[in-house]
Amino acid sequence: MSSQHEQTANGDAPAHEDTSANQPKKSGILDSVASFFTKLMDKYLPDPFVFAIGLTLLTFILAVTVQHSNPLDSVLDWGNGFWNLLAFTTQMAVILAAGYVLANSPVVDRLLDKIVANISKPKTAIIVATLVGGIGSYLNWGFGLIVGGVVARKLAMHVKGLHYPLVIASAYSGFTFYGLGLSATIPLTIATPGHPLEDSMGVVGLKDTIFSLPMIITTLVVLIVLPLLNAAMHPKPGRPVRGIGGLADEAPAVKAVDVEKTFSSRLNNSRILSMVIGLAGILYVVMAMVKGRSVDLDLVNFIILFLGIILLGTPIAYITKLNEGIKTVSGIILQFPFYAGIMAIMAGSGLVETISHWFVSISNQDTLPFWGLVSSFFINFFAPSGGGHWVIQGPFMIDAANQLGASIPETSMSVMLGNAWNDLVQPFWILPALAISKLKLKDIMGYTVIDMFVVGLIYIAAMFGWALLG
Repeated sequence: MSSQHEQTANGDAPAHEDTSANQPKKSGILDSVASFFTKLMDKYLPDPFVFAIGLTLLTFILAVTVQHSNPLDSVLDWGNGFWNLLAFTTQMAVILAAGYVLANSPVVDRLLDKIVANISKPKTAIIVATLVGGIGSYLNWGFGLIVGGVVARKLAMHVKGLHYPLVIASAYSGFTFYGLGLSATIPLTIATPGHPLEDSMGVVGLKDTIFSLPMIITTLVVLIVLPLLNAAMHPKPGRPVRGIGGLADEAPAVKAVDVEKTFSSRLNNSRILSMVIGLAGILYVVMAMVKGRSVDLDLVNFIILFLGIILLGTPIAYITKLNEGIKTVSGIILQFPFYAGIMAIMAGSGLVETISHWFVSISNQDTLPFWGLVSSFFINFFAPSGGGHWVIQGPFMIDAANQLGASIPETSMSVMLGNAWNDLVQPFWILPALAISKLKLKDIMGYTVIDMFVVGLIYIAAMFGWALLG
């Protein structure tokens, strides 16, 4: 496949191409950099599943060569841990599939159509896609992953001259807001009484993590910089762009109305059934929260599921849209067990301890959060789950913070932000965006690599500036 600026996925000519000039105009600096990384990814980046297999083999090699683990023991660790995160895998699959349904419900769909209808310029479309994906991820990571991709496709179909891979990449880049937002795993975990590390760090409230002044300022800076950065990467007028037209269109949605007016048909299309069970679900959520239940992933899934049932209107409409959404989670169902196996090898061999201790050994009270951020970035390649990541890295980081006298909230957020920073180039989390867009990983990764460098600088500045702002 040649450069994504030059042809569509099927080898056809671009659907939208600016012909305002007879000769292609000279590309800008960011356009050239993006083109460089795009060509690099096109040449060397494999499919996400191949990436997961490669990481598995690399972890084996590191466990044997660095930790001097018995190869057979590492194989046992891998196999024993392969299904350790099956419950969490199911939770993720549910939140993404149900989030897809919610993002495509008539109410949300009409809202997104209204947003898209007022946009005509490619760069404006890039900014909007980034903001939708970012704000959605800030509210809930699963919803943000899906709604960003949905609005990006709508923009690609509506805005002439819009570069399709970039708008998808821009929507996905908003996922980094997850680490700063309301569903950030680590801050929510350590804010819950009885969490595993309570004895060594106590309970840390959200006002000291995601709602602290340094993190609020960081959120606002990323909210301004990231959309503008993505917009600046769009090919200039006169440069070739790749539109959505060459991609296979989705099959038209099946109407949720049965032809025959049978008893089963009436049940399938009953708004009363959906409303009753949907309201029952929402009633449970209210009662559970009144009784003090924390907003964990299970409760978030419960809310998204039953809110979607209400908004879709009928049982058959929900199941029809859910069947579409399931396509977005197939890669996650396949790949997450491999990452669970990788995490098991790292924990069993002591690799995480070695990596964390190396970074801690060169840290002091002021630099520990910075090195925590950097080490978390690299560890997230092997452990892309925020919760699983914290389980294996958190104990060493908190122990180091206690020994060095570093800030516990800042150290905890350094691990969270390292996770969110790496997610910009972690192939695992890009899978839903690829399923929605029908693009390949190498089509969009060149843009998110640039985002990674810039967002990384912001997060590093946040770690060093925390003491001044805190």
